[in-house]
Amino acid sequence: MTNTASDIRTQSRLLRWAPPGVRPYLTLARLDRPKPVLLLLLPCWWGLAMAPRPAGFGWTDLWYAILFGIGALVMRGAGCTVNDILDRDFDGRVARTRTRPIPSGAISPTQAVLFLIAQLLLGFLVLVQFNSTTVGLGIASLLVVFTYPLMKRVTWWPQFFLGLAFNWGALVGWTAVTGELALPSLILYAAGICWTLGYDTVYALQDIEDDARIGIKSTARLFGGAARLWVAGFYALTVLGIGAAGLLAGLAPLPFLLCLAAGAAQLAWQVATLVPDRPADCLVKFNSNRWFGLLVLAGLVAGRAFA
Repeated sequence: MTNTASDIRTQSRLLRWAPPGVRPYLTLARLDRPKPVLLLLLPCWWGLAMAPRPAGFGWTDLWYAILFGIGALVMRGAGCTVNDILDRDFDGRVARTRTRPIPSGAISPTQAVLFLIAQLLLGFLVLVQFNSTTVGLGIASLLVVFTYPLMKRVTWWPQFFLGLAFNWGALVGWTAVTGELALPSLILYAAGICWTLGYDTVYALQDIEDDARIGIKSTARLFGGAARLWVAGFYALTVLGIGAAGLLAGLAPLPFLLCLAAGAAQLAWQVATLVPDRPADCLVKFNSNRWFGLLVLAGLVAGRAFA
């Protein structure tokens, strides 16, 4: 079933209250749909919470969490801007995306590039509040942020490259506390990539017919009728990876694993009730991943607090 609804939330309060000239830029940065920012922010908070600290949580951790929140909002907007600049011709041929600011003509490609530069400068101002290792990792993330939108043209696995970009925060969050990478942070990063492979395959099921028509590759198209099984496998690897990372990092097992088990149940519900050929259901399941991420975060915080 083809999804014919626009993905712009015209009833967003932010869009209703904003001046008309500003609204296309808010839409370009997806600020009319802020909930998915959590999918970028949560890995940052995961790494921050899981990292060992001899004195326990303090005000610095709260400050870092706020900075990551601002950074995630800005960099998600920058990533969406890059995506829409590169995909402007494709977006104009897909029902769900043809009303976005660039293909609709509300913003020119040149205006979009200038807006992108402004977002990147703001993101850099946030990044330089951290230690040098974290700054270096943050700058390195731009490589995957800028190349991800091109991957759907050359590989059936663009969701993997989205995972590389969206879960980079697991590394950044860890190094913000410790100043260096370690095995638990790398395992957490890998688990986050598996999570993205699962939830973005579900998201891509919305566009599977349009993508096939215009030649866009995705794991949803690659897996076809076996998509549910693949998503289940990715989610299983996610839970196992997060569990291994947390235990290697020395978290208190009981609170950590209890919350992780609740998160695993949320993922199992997604798989069991997913209707792959119903776009509205796929979107509901995709959006529900914020609850999994928050359950994992609760487990990491509790596990570190009681370690």
